[in-house]
Amino acid sequence: MTNSHDHDPDEAPRPRLIRSYTITSGRTAAAVDLPMEATLRLQAGAEGPVLSPVAAQVLEVCDRRSVAEVSALTKQPIGVTRVLLGDLIEQGLIRIQATITEKTSTDERLELMERTLRGLRNY
Repeated sequence: MTNSHDHDPDEAPRPRLIRSYTITSGRTAAAVDLPMEATLRLQAGAEGPVLSPVAAQVLEVCDRRSVAEVSALTKQPIGVTRVLLGDLIEQGLIRIQATITEKTSTDERLELMERTLRGLRNY
């Protein structure tokens, strides 16, 4: 007789799903306007509070990457990534690097678009 709570030892365990609103404490919008192509930089010497595992992962991969790339690398939805990045910006741990100015060359613009597309494809 098998119990409904027993599982087949040959069956792979199912991944636990964590709802996005749990990661962001119910927030759906970032405190900072973050376009997908915005490039992020770590703030040198900045110390902040203890971070959640997901926020720590975002912080670990965000330097010199776009919001879209961070989302893809952390395998988090873009909305969750934006909220967490907004928190990290407000805490002074990262900053938004100016992405395109009047002085930005065509090659730099193309490279930014390619990185953003690569991040979106990986998502």
